[in-house]
Amino acid sequence: MKLKTLFLVTFLIFIASHLNAEDSFKYPVHSLKEFRYSKKLTLCNEMVPLDNQNVWEMLDREFVVSVGNIPQVVMWLKRSRRYFPYIEARLREKGLPEDLKYLAVIESSLIKYSYSPKGAAGSWQFMDGTAKRYNLRVNEWFDDRLNFSKSTNAAIDYLIYLYKTFDSWALAFAAYNCGESRIKREMREQGVNNYYKLNLPLETERFVFRILTAKIILSNPEKYGFHLDEDEYYHPVEFDEVWVDIPFNLQIRVIAEAANSFFKEIKELNPEIQGYYLHSGKHLIRIPKGNSKLFEENLKRWLGK
Repeated sequence: MKLKTLFLVTFLIFIASHLNAEDSFKYPVHSLKEFRYSKKLTLCNEMVPLDNQNVWEMLDREFVVSVGNIPQVVMWLKRSRRYFPYIEARLREKGLPEDLKYLAVIESSLIKYSYSPKGAAGSWQFMDGTAKRYNLRVNEWFDDRLNFSKSTNAAIDYLIYLYKTFDSWALAFAAYNCGESRIKREMREQGVNNYYKLNLPLETERFVFRILTAKIILSNPEKYGFHLDEDEYYHPVEFDEVWVDIPFNLQIRVIAEAANSFFKEIKELNPEIQGYYLHSGKHLIRIPKGNSKLFEENLKRWLGK
């Protein structure tokens, strides 16, 4: 009898503790009713026509899908503190809308080693040809699509070009997704120059709404049930930049040793370097912060200069 009583008490304590934990957890809010009623939502300062039922339903779908993917949103939030400051600074320099930063969230979830089945790579998912148009190296030695700062600058330049071409940020985003030639052809065939009225490939039709969803959630995560303590965010990685001029292909392992570092750390700081060697020539590379003087002394001695 005593054993049964002890079991019952233990069971009740277990249930009560889990009920309290569930009560304290903030579930995502799957509602956009504030926008449904106000019909006021902008993307890059352009009004989104939420009074159009199809537009509303497409936004609602992408919002519900994204806000319900708790791990994805949490990782968006964590990484945003690392990468948004650089993007925002570059956008301010160019006088561009801050909303452009959400493109990188949808393209790669802010993961620098992102690859698509079609061959796009990096945080901004550049294809080989477009990358080279914007002076990103893609060859056996380097893939600048994986360098966050270089690819961000190239993506901003490409978006400026697309906006000048289409005079609409929504159309610029669509062209970024499926190509400017495809958007021009669809506009010509359909006689429409409004993204929200164009019949486009399904992925492209969803694309702008996914960007809008990222903006809505990340602009006010607490409102939708997401809260992170400050120490849970990922912050920008600090590093020193140094010029190296090497007469021959140099092992990255040697560079790491000169910087009092290790191979993986140098590769993470310089993801654009392919393979195990840095190609001969003059290059600006990143090393752990505070080690530039030591690195230069060691490398000069080891190269026999």
